[in-house]
Parts: sequence; C-alpha cells; structure tokens
Amino acid sequence: MPGASLALTCDRDDGLRLDRFLSEHVPEWSRTALQAQIRGGAVRVNGQECRRPSATLAAGDRIEAWLEAARAVRAAAARPAPEAVPLEILYEDEDLAVINKPAGMAVHPGAGRQAGTLVNALLHRYPELSRSPGGAPRPGIVHRLDRLTSGAIVIARNDFAHQRLAQQFQKREVEKVYWALVQGLPRADRGEIELAIGRDRLHRVRMSTRRPAGHSRSARTAYWVRERWPAPAGTRRSSAGPAGASYAWLEVRIYTGRTHQIRVHLAAIGHPVAGDKLYGAAGAITAGPLQGRAWPRPMLHAGTLGFTQPRTGAPVRAVAPLPEDMRQALEALGRGVRAV
Repeated sequence: MPGASLALTCDRDDGLRLDRFLSEHVPEWSRTALQAQIRGGAVRVNGQECRRPSATLAAGDRIEAWLEAARAVRAAAARPAPEAVPLEILYEDEDLAVINKPAGMAVHPGAGRQAGTLVNALLHRYPELSRSPGGAPRPGIVHRLDRLTSGAIVIARNDFAHQRLAQQFQKREVEKVYWALVQGLPRADRGEIELAIGRDRLHRVRMSTRRPAGHSRSARTAYWVRERWPAPAGTRRSSAGPAGASYAWLEVRIYTGRTHQIRVHLAAIGHPVAGDKLYGAAGAITAGPLQGRAWPRPMLHAGTLGFTQPRTGAPVRAVAPLPEDMRQALEALGRGVRAV
C-alpha cells in the first residue's frame, strides 16, 4: 500500500472498536474519516486486511494503518516528553520492569493530561522506549491501572517482551491480586462474581453489569474476606445506608481485564470500594475517629503481579507494599491490618 504506515499494538482487552482505537492514537483524524479509511482497505489487523470499523480488538493485536496524509506521520512522531519523575521499581531486567504506580498518576497521556504520567516517567528512565513498543503514544504499556488505583504494573522494555507479555494477559495466564477496603460486610467469607461488563448507557464514564448481551463482555472476579469490621455500637446511621459504617478487607483476584472490573463487580453485590463515589460508595469515612472526613480515593491497590519472564520462561512475582494513604485510612477506622 502507498503512503505512510502507522504500526500500533492494542494494550486493552475490553472490546475496543477498531475505529475508536485509531481515533485515540491519531486524534487529528475524525472518526468518520478513519471509518472511511478502514472501509477502503487501509488497515490491517494481525496482518489481515480489516474493512469493518466496528471490529473489536484484543490485547496484543497488531494494527497497521496506511493513512495517506502526512498528518499520520506527525501523529506517530508526537511522542510524550520524558520527565524525571521518581519511580518505585519492584522488579527490573533487560526486557521488562514492574513499577509500583502511585495513586493519582495516570498511566499514559490523554485528554487534558499530557504530563506527569507513568509514560512520561518511563521515557526518562528507559530511553529505549522511544522506539515505542506498544505504539508511539503508549510506549511499553502492556496493561493499565485506573489513575486512582495504586500498585504493581508491568512495563515492556522492547517489542519482543511487549508481544509475549500481551499474549500472557490475553490468555489469562497472569496472576493479578488486589487489596480492597469495601463498604459493608459480605455474608460469605469468599465468593465469585461472574457478571458481564459494558459501558453504562447513560453515564459514559461508568461501566455497568446491566448492559444486554452484545453490549458487554464476560468478566470474572473472586474475593476472600480477610478482615471484618462491624459498625461500632452506637455508630450513627450514615447516608450510605445501614452498611455504611461497617467495612471489610478483601483479597481480590481477577481472571479477566475489563475496565473498572473490580469496582463494578463489588458495587454490583452491594459492597462498593470505600471512597468510590462513582460506583455508589460514601465519599466520607463513616466510622472511627476520623468519621466525616473525605476518603482520599477509592481504597483499591494492585498488590501482586505474577507472570512468566518472556525470554527465559522463569516465573516473576512482584509484590507492591500497601501505600501510606491506605494504611492511614485503615488506622482511621481504628484498626490495623497485616501488610501486603
């Protein structure tokens, strides 16, 4: 095909459409124009021509686009700038690194946020990422964590590692363990949630378990209750309901990687992550000496990430310590909890 070629790798596994994926990476092209390019045969997915703008992508899919205008070349070259932002390294070798991402740091630049992201910090620490495994706007990114979620995230330092790690995520071979403080007391000590997740029809920043088949994707979450903190005697009823002043500490494992999966699933069973106002949790602490103070964020942390080193096959298991804001939140309830 004539013209400039743009090569990208999908780092998401939430049913993202091909046209939407391209619009995120080539923002100066309208979605309508990109749909015309796709229908015209200018795009290949995993080496095969794809003429359906609505085709869904999976993590690890390779997308090549021949967009005839020079705007595509400029978009590919518009890389985030390196920034000397400190990073906590949990594991590192020549192929990859596992970072303990702090809460509040976005993984990659997006609308209204072009600096201070994990990608900006990575480009400074690992200059080789300028060769863009995973695509120019998101070099090295294999999977993501929500901006307000802290914890372990793996980064590919070369294209070989990126492809092999993406395959492990796609095949659900990666161990993903989270810690969550939730509102209320689950009835059972353990449980599994298998509810499909899709974009909320009315509130586009939210995900929902109430979308019909064809508009959602399967999702599976398991949890274990590690601590229970019933509401202290005499605690006032909160605006969050009768469960508002009681909390539970959960170990959570996810076997799929949908957007907001843990937050959506726990809210769906009536136990939203503490501080997660987007999914119905109280915005303020409702028990303990700091009752009435605002939660600093949703109390969710990616504690453990386990996978296979893509070149040697050796097991890698990185553990991210519990962050200080979550420790303080637990202390605010008047309780301690064992370290992650």
